[in-house]
Amino acid sequence: MTSTPLKIMVIDDSSTIRRSAEIFLSQAGYQVLLAEDGFDALAKINDHHPALVFCDILMPRLDGYQTCALIKKSAKFHATPVLMLSSKDGLFDRARGAMVGAVAYLTKPFTKDSLLAAVREHTGGAVTPE
Repeated sequence: MTSTPLKIMVIDDSSTIRRSAEIFLSQAGYQVLLAEDGFDALAKINDHHPALVFCDILMPRLDGYQTCALIKKSAKFHATPVLMLSSKDGLFDRARGAMVGAVAYLTKPFTKDSLLAAVREHTGGAVTPE
């Protein structure tokens, strides 16, 4: 029986951030889903059921807080861990992220190690689902 890699979604309006995350995560054996903004992400989440979502805070149309809140309000995805991504490392941003249901906060630019450590911490360390 072959196991499928965990799916990780990265929502960011920066193609550089999406590409970096995709490279780091796919090299580590994860399946990566990319979205440019919250609307794009919400459509893809429903189709692909990611195990974890990284969500940028500052995005056009639907920001990261709104996107996270919508994911968390969904009965289907309320248990999916959402980690906020931001270039600002402020207490207010962390608190606001926690209020909408984010489990953690990663400051950009992130390193491969910090990204993978966050994935391991919030998925129980698995690359493939049990």
